[in-house]
Amino acid sequence: MARFVVQLAFSGDDPARVAARPAHRAHLRRLHETGRLITAGPWADDSGALHVYDVADEAELRAIIRSDPYTAGSLVLLKEWTPIL
Repeated sequence: MARFVVQLAFSGDDPARVAARPAHRAHLRRLHETGRLITAGPWADDSGALHVYDVADEAELRAIIRSDPYTAGSLVLLKEWTPIL
């Protein structure tokens, strides 16, 4: 398994993104229940979000991101991460 950090950036209150939020959060809950999503949440000013994934590889993570309508066009950073604590 590999741990990845994904940072998203949002530009304003895009109506399509806001409308997709309930489905996005349901998607995140399912990933969390399967252990593939460690944690996720928006920045306090709602300018973006941070997600931490535990997946087999980058290809699996990219498939997860593609299946989430909320993240389309919002991906800023995707980095493999090696936590020490």
